[in-house]
Amino acid sequence: MKLKPNFMTHETKGEHYLVATGDSVFHGIVKNNETAALILDCLQTDTTQAAIVDKLLATYSGVDRETVSRDVMRIVDMLRTIGAIEE
Repeated sequence: MKLKPNFMTHETKGEHYLVATGDSVFHGIVKNNETAALILDCLQTDTTQAAIVDKLLATYSGVDRETVSRDVMRIVDMLRTIGAIEE
């Protein structure tokens, strides 16, 4: 899976955004925290949820796999809902 080309990420002054462009069904901007921004960064190339979980576990200390997996699933599901994910 990866981010569809009609969605772009943007960072300005420490704030992270996902912006719908072109002919996407969703028309808007999603403000992201740093974790969601890292997930979106992983989705710039074809990847899996397991690979994203591994990247987050390597980035953040003191978190368990179950919590990270649940959070990644929640964010990926939201991205699917707005049509931002290419399977």
